[in-house]
Amino acid sequence: MNEKYERIRRLMAEMTLDEKVGQMVQFGRYKNKEKQLLKEGKIGSFLNVLDAKTANEIQRITMEESRLKIPVLIGHDVIHGHITMYPIPLAEACSWNLGLIERTARLSVIEASAYGIRWNFSPMVDIARDPRWGRIAEGSGEDPFLGSQIAKSRVRGYQSLNENGHPIVAACAKHYIGYGGVEGGRDYNTSDMSEHSLRTTYLPPFAAAADEGALTFMSSFNDILAQPGTGNPYTLRTILKGELGFKGFVVSDWGSIEEMIPHGLADNERDIAEVALRAGVDMDMHSGVYLDHLPSLAKEKPELIPLIDDAVFRILSVKEELGLFDHPYTDEELAENVTMNPEMRQAALEMAHESLVLLKNDRVLPLKKPGKIALIGPFADDHHTPIGSWGRQASAKWVTSIKDAFLQEGLRFTHHKGCDAIDPEKKQVDEAVALANDSDLVVLALGEPFFLSGENNNRAFLNLPGAQLELLEALASTGKPIVTLLFTGRSLAIPETVALSDALLCVWHPGMRCGEAIVDILMGRVNPSGKLVTTFLKTIGQIPLYYNHKNTGRPLFKKYNDMDDEPLFPFGFGLSYSTFTYSNLKLSTPSITPDESLNLRIDIENPSDVDGKEIVQVYYRDLVARVTRPVKELCAFEKVLVKARSTVTVEFEIPAKRFGYLDPKMDFVIEPGKFTLWVGPDSTQGIATEFSIHEKG
Repeated sequence: MNEKYERIRRLMAEMTLDEKVGQMVQFGRYKNKEKQLLKEGKIGSFLNVLDAKTANEIQRITMEESRLKIPVLIGHDVIHGHITMYPIPLAEACSWNLGLIERTARLSVIEASAYGIRWNFSPMVDIARDPRWGRIAEGSGEDPFLGSQIAKSRVRGYQSLNENGHPIVAACAKHYIGYGGVEGGRDYNTSDMSEHSLRTTYLPPFAAAADEGALTFMSSFNDILAQPGTGNPYTLRTILKGELGFKGFVVSDWGSIEEMIPHGLADNERDIAEVALRAGVDMDMHSGVYLDHLPSLAKEKPELIPLIDDAVFRILSVKEELGLFDHPYTDEELAENVTMNPEMRQAALEMAHESLVLLKNDRVLPLKKPGKIALIGPFADDHHTPIGSWGRQASAKWVTSIKDAFLQEGLRFTHHKGCDAIDPEKKQVDEAVALANDSDLVVLALGEPFFLSGENNNRAFLNLPGAQLELLEALASTGKPIVTLLFTGRSLAIPETVALSDALLCVWHPGMRCGEAIVDILMGRVNPSGKLVTTFLKTIGQIPLYYNHKNTGRPLFKKYNDMDDEPLFPFGFGLSYSTFTYSNLKLSTPSITPDESLNLRIDIENPSDVDGKEIVQVYYRDLVARVTRPVKELCAFEKVLVKARSTVTVEFEIPAKRFGYLDPKMDFVIEPGKFTLWVGPDSTQGIATEFSIHEKG
């Protein structure tokens, strides 16, 4: 046993059963009752303690007044920033910039840890292919490979080492597992899928997080393979703790142990506590059923004691890894010096620059001589929506709106809201049209307010809410060029918006530097470089629509009677002010063995007069296998700067294991055979070639 765990072994030898169970208890409130429980050693963790003074008070009680002096682990949802707000995770993923994603993750927890937070309930690594689901905003989109790379980046960022040589916070990969596949896009709903789909689509980002050393996992609300994620021993013990070798601990989601009673796995709290423990949940988030029932259950059923011991060892090991036993307190003056420091504000701006996606541009952008602008729309001067979901600690007063940035830029403009974000009766369309008629250009800020996305904020329709489309149609009738800025926490079905706009920039919920980032792109100081990680639909009837689908036996007949089945904008799509040309794709060899890598190179030319960043994407297809394979799968990518009127050569080294798959027995295999490979700017276009894998020798 590693020496650093000797303290834990000695400590556990002294612990009573009640004290052990106490380590498995987390509460979301801190009042007199919890103070007494702390003194008795019956609370191992708190969440939603948001200031250093209270955090230190909690640690003082347990370190000075409890028998064994075990520090408390304080957690919080730092999803895309704590006080400094970065773009929502879905937007950050559209940057395809793994280094920048890691940087914003690290900075967000440096800030959060100054408030006593040492455990972050992030990253959310659920693959999501139904944009009706509100929590798509918190993830990295529809692709398992890209989602896995981003999961690793965020875990690395969160668990970067602090000045004491310990992880800044413990990362928490969530929601394990299948939560992004809920039926109908309805939060907490059933996720009904085959085990093959579970393992090939939804498991890879979790496996990547575990491989990167994520210290904790969070179980999911949904039922998966006929059992709730919080009560599923196959997914938790067999796969996570067994096959993946996960050594950290699993926490339930808020109240999800108790909520298995409505699922029907038990009809009382005592039995459901046993279900969760046997399944592999190590810590109970806030329901209190572990505290109330595990001690008596363990006395009645001694076979539960080893499960409790294993859970406690895992929890204490994470506390040891974080250095909490030696450094339980937080400098109460640190937050004032760290919060929204220049590095954090700059990173928020850079991430917003790289995450915005230009979807359409009919020679309108960048604005060279904009003349008089009519700035219109419900989000033109909104300081709340740019923050997005999970921004409870942020303040709108720190957000730069588009109007604020227009004023800072010294642009000549008039402003009108035009309509409410969601209420179709609250509109001033005629007034907005009058402004447009008196202007040279319309900049129109439309989309979703922040409260329409996030947890349990699902939508049955994915059009523009309220009277927004009516406003756009009226403004289009003026004949003035329209630049539409799309605020959203998901992909939308907005073909009319695309048709009526001369330029369309998807800005997502871009964080506190919203206005500055948008103006930088509108004026051409920054060249847009984001690309979609979630497919945009033409209508909700196409759901689910994702690029890496499988073929059918009759691919020519896979269609609707009343429309085509093509997306509005495909995965990987995004425009630039530059023009990029792909050429000279070359493979180092036409065939590799299962233990070799495929090396390739391609030239990317930028014949334009504008420096630009291009996301070079590599896709493949396995032509023959023992299971059906997707028509195309992402296997590599790189974001590169290509200077104006220049060419760069991009090289990739792709290990053969990326071309492997799970066979019908769920064994991973790399089989000999032929493959098609594409290199291009998105999932629908590129230069194609072929290669093969052959047996060694």
